[in-house]
Amino acid sequence: MSLRDLSLALRSGELSPVEHVRDTLERLRADEHNAVVLLDDSAVATAEERAAELRRGEWRGPLHGVAVGVKDLFDVVGLPTRAGSNVLADAPAATSEGPVVARLREAGAVIVAKLHTHEFAYGPTGDVSATGPALNPHDRTRITGGSSSGSAAAVAAGHLPLALGTDTGASVRTPAALCGVVGLKPAFGTLSADGVFPLAESLDTVGLLASDVHSASVAWDVLSRPDGTGGGIQQPGVRGTHVGVLVDEFWQAVDPVLAGAVADAVQTLEKAGAEIFEIRTPMIEELAAAYARIAGGEAYATHRAWLAERRADYQPATAERLLAVADQPAYAYVEAQRARRRLGAALREAVAGMDVLISATTRLRATPIGADEVDGTPVRPSMLGLTSPFNLTGWPALSVPAPLPAGELPAGIQLVGVDLEERGILRVAGAITRS
Repeated sequence: MSLRDLSLALRSGELSPVEHVRDTLERLRADEHNAVVLLDDSAVATAEERAAELRRGEWRGPLHGVAVGVKDLFDVVGLPTRAGSNVLADAPAATSEGPVVARLREAGAVIVAKLHTHEFAYGPTGDVSATGPALNPHDRTRITGGSSSGSAAAVAAGHLPLALGTDTGASVRTPAALCGVVGLKPAFGTLSADGVFPLAESLDTVGLLASDVHSASVAWDVLSRPDGTGGGIQQPGVRGTHVGVLVDEFWQAVDPVLAGAVADAVQTLEKAGAEIFEIRTPMIEELAAAYARIAGGEAYATHRAWLAERRADYQPATAERLLAVADQPAYAYVEAQRARRRLGAALREAVAGMDVLISATTRLRATPIGADEVDGTPVRPSMLGLTSPFNLTGWPALSVPAPLPAGELPAGIQLVGVDLEERGILRVAGAITRS
């Protein structure tokens, strides 16, 4: 059931929040994708409160009574935050929640589960965690993408209409692309990251994953509007919208299906009245190179003490990546931040006049779990390279599933807002998917 239909059924009384939450909890208990870390035992009681409100004619908005999951980086009262790591195996239950989780509750949503994350969110594949790899619902031998692995898998499997994630370089958009759902990374700082375990504070962005564009738009309205009522997606007209197609070699996908999906999406937008422009970004290689120094330096600063005391509690791949930047001099981090500002401004100038940019979300589709490369192409950079530049700029971006024949592994199309904000890029995404 789509979020639209679910919300209507809950508000009309056709479906009770209690029935919905109980059914969702059953689905999550039976999940076969290792998407679930913890279930919230208080969820049914909360659903009963939401049902009582509806009987009194009190409706909080389109998420009233809707079951929602959150990545296991978000603090949820009564549940520990373990971040996919044995380092936090004995973490106590949280006693407070950040503004985004609080916002969901105010809007009537029912938090039902903490969901799988790549350990400490430090990876774009979703197959490194104390609880083992998350499994792609389209093919359980393949990765979900990360680090919001469980959020994408739970939505793709049909367990949840909506889940929260975080995106530091790819972590909402890549799992959305690989699992065939919508993943929105808002502009940096639009949603508070308080109450969320950090990876790299100058890049971390709270985002969301949803089953379709309309659901993502409703959820975005609820999270971003002061009244929390939501307003649904705008009409998907794109006539006159300036769409920049990123054509440098850097932006090209390795998988030909991905390249074809982008070309088809561009054609769809052009037929709908959008104006298409080829965009070149000669600074992109140098800008992208700043990402690893910034993210690595900030992540190591967070974990330095634990690595010294509890290195064996980390997954080997995570410890290796963190220690790889242990000797990075401070000037390298400062130079990378300076490059970020200088080259980000150059990128802004190169795309001036565009409303939105379009590319593939990843260079490959979902790869086999544990594979470091596929046909000579390194997996990790392929899952991170096309998305991380827009964490450096802070621009809003999303991944939307490409319309493909049944049985195909999903392909993600990335839309990036230049002069459009989040609702604007969701409108463009709606024109591609017609949802």
